[in-house]
Amino acid sequence: MTRRAARGLATAAAAGALLAAVGPAMAHMPAGVDAARPSWPWSFEPWIIGCLLLSGGLYAAGVARLWAHAGRGRGLSRGQVGCWWAGWLALVAALVSPLDPLGERLFSAHMLQHEVLMVVAAPLLVLARPLAAWTWALPARWRPAVGRAFKGRGWLGVWQAITHPLSAWCLHALALWGWHLPALFDAALHSPAIHTFQHLSFLGTALLFWWTTIAATTRRARGAALASLFTTMAHTGALGALMTLSPLLWYTPYAATSAAYGLDPLEDQQLGGLIMWVPSGAAYLAAGLAIAAAWLRPDRRGLAPQGPDPDRRLNASLLK
Repeated sequence: MTRRAARGLATAAAAGALLAAVGPAMAHMPAGVDAARPSWPWSFEPWIIGCLLLSGGLYAAGVARLWAHAGRGRGLSRGQVGCWWAGWLALVAALVSPLDPLGERLFSAHMLQHEVLMVVAAPLLVLARPLAAWTWALPARWRPAVGRAFKGRGWLGVWQAITHPLSAWCLHALALWGWHLPALFDAALHSPAIHTFQHLSFLGTALLFWWTTIAATTRRARGAALASLFTTMAHTGALGALMTLSPLLWYTPYAATSAAYGLDPLEDQQLGGLIMWVPSGAAYLAAGLAIAAAWLRPDRRGLAPQGPDPDRRLNASLLK
């Protein structure tokens, strides 16, 4: 297994652990809230707060120990640490801020919450590689066992299957289109368990999707990443356009709550469609342009002095 694949496994496992921790705590708006009056409550679900604090504390402790051992900015760069905290704050915004309960009253807020999870938090978490930091937060005697777990034949086979660019693209597209069918979307609004699964589907498939694009380093892989990004921009834009331009209300539960915020239900749906269509499309476009620039850049590796990469050697040692 290559070092890049090992680091990818670490990222996916870290994100999966975070998903497993916060997923069951995703809850609906408290019962008894007056739908006719606007409200902006925060969502202080104990499990969400606890898991966010635990994950953040472990990351900070792991980075401090890693940098004390290897030097500041080594093993994990300052940029990667910045990505972690930006992604962590995006999760706070999606799951703790008033955006979470507001999503039960406005379709546009619910759509914004989903987009924060998929096009803000997910790529930042992939870039941050949190498992490397979390592993350094563990006692030294536990780290070799963690590394061996990621080298297991069963896990490696599953990882290779779900992170193939076509597999990741299909899973993410299926989650996006499937959950926006009115019957499934309405079911998620009425069932905390289904709502949790909906959020897990969005964030989990987004993590896989962004891994296949961000991890692309060869010209062939970058070509596949470009195709994934631009086709995803196209089909999500099409879904957003359908919501925006439709003369029919797709999601009837919001008919009773959107007026409190000065929107009729169809305007609320149109605003939600625009959020998916324009800002999210811009995020995919920006990522595609960055990868295209890297793809077109001349390969200068042959001009650089050859020698061992100490950061890669340090990171690989975590998985031995």
